[in-house]
Amino acid sequence: MRIALTVLFSLSLTTVALADMKASVEWGPTKKCFDSKSPPISLSGVPAGTVKLDIKMVDMDAMSYNHGGGKVDYKGQQSLPYGAFRYSGPCPPMRHTYRFTVKALDAVGKTLATAKASKDFPQ
Repeated sequence: MRIALTVLFSLSLTTVALADMKASVEWGPTKKCFDSKSPPISLSGVPAGTVKLDIKMVDMDAMSYNHGGGKVDYKGQQSLPYGAFRYSGPCPPMRHTYRFTVKALDAVGKTLATAKASKDFPQ
């Protein structure tokens, strides 16, 4: 019984940690179509044990277009600069909404937390 309660308590703490990670995106220097450099991304609540961030971008208005993303080593930084990884940047015919998903990964690639942020382009 004590083991079951310990497991349940541990799972509830993990759920709380998952809810705390946040990300926000600013296009920053991104001005041209298909800029291959990623935009600046701010992070908070990244869980302990994170060694990599896996970032993907999806065009919510043209979901079949693969913009890709990238993996970045995580060493406690609170933001990723412009160009932290390469991807296929936005170039919509009119304003589109883009969703960035940032996954915090541990040393074996297990997802510890996920954060999502959306931003229109052009602004």
